[in-house]
Amino acid sequence: MMTRKMILAFSIIGLLISSCSSDDDNSSATANLTLNLDGLEELGNDFVYEGWIIVDGSPVSTGVFSSVTFPQSFTVDAAQLDLATTFVLSIEPAVDDDPSPAETKILVGDFSGSSANVNSKALVGDFSNSSGKYFLATPTDTDDTNEASGVWFLDNTSGSAVAGLDLPTLGDGWKYEGWAVINGQPVSTGTFTSVSAADDNASTSPYKGGAGDGPPFPGEDFLQNAPSGLSFPTDLKGKTIVISVEPSPDNSNLPFTFKPLAHMVPANAENHTVISMGDGPVKEISGSVTR
Repeated sequence: MMTRKMILAFSIIGLLISSCSSDDDNSSATANLTLNLDGLEELGNDFVYEGWIIVDGSPVSTGVFSSVTFPQSFTVDAAQLDLATTFVLSIEPAVDDDPSPAETKILVGDFSGSSANVNSKALVGDFSNSSGKYFLATPTDTDDTNEASGVWFLDNTSGSAVAGLDLPTLGDGWKYEGWAVINGQPVSTGTFTSVSAADDNASTSPYKGGAGDGPPFPGEDFLQNAPSGLSFPTDLKGKTIVISVEPSPDNSNLPFTFKPLAHMVPANAENHTVISMGDGPVKEISGSVTR
């Protein structure tokens, strides 16, 4: 009787061991994907970054993150990671019911062996040859005593107004935005996608005067309804003018990390005289991804 019980007990143990081994065999092996990126900024509470690997032409999420301290590692399916050909980084809503990547993609790079060098040029834009011109004027009012309170990104040196900005067409999910940094506070001149057309708020700007919308180019008159801590009209001489690239949609009232063009207005700048911009502090974001 005792022998039968021992045989039965060993049989049960054997079944349990077999069952556990079977479970282990069926579980997917995982591997680490490590990101080491430079130049990203935190996105606030409403958006997060999300990594993606492209496997057989389809995106597979590698996880979301909000911290921009690197390196960071993520656990992903080993078989999928081994088959991945490309890494993509996107900006996603923090609450997101869409399993696919958003249009606002910021970094991309193809794997070569165990790593991929990623950068922003292909998805956002190549700003290496960007340039810009602007002049000071306030065409949206009839007062010629406050001309240094407006900035317009156009070039009229030939006698006819043409675009003052030479910028690439942006990828989906991105817009340009102009800024005047007044007493350390960035104030938007408006967002735009075309350098040869008025910016998005040309007719609804709270800052412009009442004599029209201004020329059909990006720009702004800072004449009324100044943000807290500032007073309009102002004097933009000695202030910094910036062109940034912003995610769209954008939940921040501050410039995003991409700033391809910037220039401090000379203290002796003449109104209605074209001024050339210089390189901004950030034209490209890059990094590496290791599997």
